[in-house]
Amino acid sequence: MNLFYDGSFEGFLSLIYEVYHQKMNVTTILKKNPHKFIFDEVLHVETDLSKAHKVFSSLKKRFSKNDINTIVRVFLCDSITFEMCLLEFIILGFKKNENLQNINYPSVFYIKGLEKEHMRLTHKMLGFVRFEELEDKTFYAKIETKFNVLMFLGEHFSKRLGNNPFIIHDIKRHLAYVKHEDMKEIRDVASFDEPLYSQDEAKFKSLWKNFFHSVAITNRTNIKLQKNLVPLVYRTYMSEFHD
Repeated sequence: MNLFYDGSFEGFLSLIYEVYHQKMNVTTILKKNPHKFIFDEVLHVETDLSKAHKVFSSLKKRFSKNDINTIVRVFLCDSITFEMCLLEFIILGFKKNENLQNINYPSVFYIKGLEKEHMRLTHKMLGFVRFEELEDKTFYAKIETKFNVLMFLGEHFSKRLGNNPFIIHDIKRHLAYVKHEDMKEIRDVASFDEPLYSQDEAKFKSLWKNFFHSVAITNRTNIKLQKNLVPLVYRTYMSEFHD
């Protein structure tokens, strides 16, 4: 059976519900319009919030907090096809929780590896995010990442920046983590107008660039090592790498 869902986390949980209750033998899970399966049966699983809540409640009862975090992190690896392995991972966990620590299962090995890749990216981005001050004193940062790490970056900077309001804008996914006073949430950003920066932002940016270049030792410049430590893909919104 080939299954097709809308790509949302609630949609995936709804899919798990249908797989269990209809005892499906799943061969493929898609989150895009399955044009290539012209002669194969494709079932479109509708997102049902009540079914999704039931599945998530079951996960919280049967799975450890770490295992649930693993499921969430892997689901946020949205640029990779992970659905079949994640479904198998969850089925193994419902059978016996100890299965989820056994990397002899191919799905467990793959899921654990993908989780580590997501965690490494999150850790890198904690150092690569660059905030700019807007006219209203809100800190604003733009990111474009392979995986969706917005939630983890937002929670980290909520602690680091204290009461300062900030926005982390995931350009690629049209999402933004917004923190203002006691409010924290991820919002959809359908369209985007370049914000107005504060009068001091250019000065701060210039000071940061001067510091970056002044601490460098010209005779020890190693471009290859620098690219290994800060790959080009992360430099788009890092002001010190722009003239």
